Amino acid sequence: MAQELSHLDEKGRARMVEVGEKPETAREALARGSVEMRSETLRLIFDGGLPKGDVLGTARIAGVMAAKSCSDLIPMCHPLRLTSVEVNFEPADKGGCLEVEAIVRARDRTGVEMEALAAVSVASLTIYDMCKAVDKEMTITAIRLVKKTGGKSGTFIRAGE
Repeated sequence: MAQELSHLDEKGRARMVEVGEKPETAREALARGSVEMRSETLRLIFDGGLPKGDVLGTARIAGVMAAKSCSDLIPMCHPLRLTSVEVNFEPADKGGCLEVEAIVRARDRTGVEMEALAAVSVASLTIYDMCKAVDKEMTITAIRLVKKTGGKSGTFIRAGE
């Protein structure tokens, strides 16, 4: 297994992968997740009726900050020069569910998948934090990589997305 996982050395110890000799290429990753809540909570978010203020604006900033801080949060992530971070929100077709999406771009030697996943995760946690006073039963679900482009491994698109 150590041969298959690039974050393990020949003795199975965790290590940061050497990327210094890899060429810089355009990288992009799209991640998504969902925050399930009561329909009334979702309505309060969009009506601006929550005591902590602008939920989506705050969650958007938190997501951008998470993407920028990913190498501080995840031990083996490289610090990257991000060129763009977008965090978007959309109510799902079913009532009481908010879809969270992050698109992260960089021109660097390694991918931005972790940055996109971190952005979705922290944006979702921020939504929970700002709404927990009215809905403690919210659930954060289905955080996943949807698409990534760039680098030696090329393009990945999750089936069904």
